[in-house]
Amino acid sequence: MRVTHLSLADFRNYHSAEMRFRAGPNLILGRNGQGKTNAVEAIAYLSGLSSHRVSSDQPLIRAGAESGVIRMRVHRNEREQLLELQLNRTGPNRAQLNRNAVKPRELTHYFTAVLFAPEDLAIVRGEPSVRRRFLDEAVAARSAVLGGVLADYDRVVRQRSALLKTARLTGNHEAVRATLSVWDERLVELGSQIINARLALVLDLEGPVRDAYRLLVDGDHRPTLGIQPSWAQALADANVPRETGTEERFRMALEAVADQERDRGMTLIGPHRDDLVLGLNGLPVKGYASHGESWSTVLALRLGMAAVLKAESPDGDPVLILDDVFAELDELRRGRLMAAVGNYEQVIVTAAVEGDVPANIPWHALLVEDGALVGERSA
Repeated sequence: MRVTHLSLADFRNYHSAEMRFRAGPNLILGRNGQGKTNAVEAIAYLSGLSSHRVSSDQPLIRAGAESGVIRMRVHRNEREQLLELQLNRTGPNRAQLNRNAVKPRELTHYFTAVLFAPEDLAIVRGEPSVRRRFLDEAVAARSAVLGGVLADYDRVVRQRSALLKTARLTGNHEAVRATLSVWDERLVELGSQIINARLALVLDLEGPVRDAYRLLVDGDHRPTLGIQPSWAQALADANVPRETGTEERFRMALEAVADQERDRGMTLIGPHRDDLVLGLNGLPVKGYASHGESWSTVLALRLGMAAVLKAESPDGDPVLILDDVFAELDELRRGRLMAAVGNYEQVIVTAAVEGDVPANIPWHALLVEDGALVGERSA
């Protein structure tokens, strides 16, 4: 899979731009603030319908415009697909596939990218919500169905928590008990699917992450991944048999925290409160890893995810995007990183300084300045 052409209209600082990409290594060069990250943000957006920089679509639309458009041609399974998305300030976003109207979520079935950016350091150093987002983006990339399950689960959590809050404010808990039981079942049903998908992901990721980390640092620091469930404390004294399934554990935990949820007016357990635990050399990465180890860990996570998708997808390799990564790496790790991604069909790299990227690579380079493509060259 690869991007062959990107067209932007009123997206971020681009009034209008047309960019051609080739198979193999592509390099977008530009000083800071000129638009190189905006371009790869647009590409990655069509993979998951979310930005790695902001939580809403509004900042993606150019100032003064009412809508922004991302139009991208993708070479997939020996065929060209045209993906188009219009982001609107008011009203729903609109999408087309090969000029036919589709739901925006359907575009993600036709394009897969794995993006690494400096913001990914928050996966190691930030709050659990950042790690949950990594997990959820990953499971959705593996299964389009899980993308819908995640959206449905979020709605159930909001509605169930609103009901609990109403009961707490009014003191009328009996009146909401029957309604709450309906939401409990949906919470357990959808939440269990997410928990199981995350557990399967962590199991499948650990080997590729370990291999990627070893390749990057030429050493085995024994990286590990695990899930810290939010129900651990609730079930700590319950003597739950090992063979108990996820749904039954979830129900037992809900019963155990029922009084706490009633008192606090919120949903206290479920995948929306779980955490991803990352380890190196038997210690948590967060709080113990050096700056270099932290960078290597998040790079290995992304490379591991790319390897999983590459092995599973019938549509070819995911497109790898490395946004402003090389400036943070020494020369040895730059070379190791390029060696790790060299067997992917397409890699797109951004850099502010050409000297930050390995020189012995046949780059197809795009030069951007002030939201416009000003030059193009190939080695």
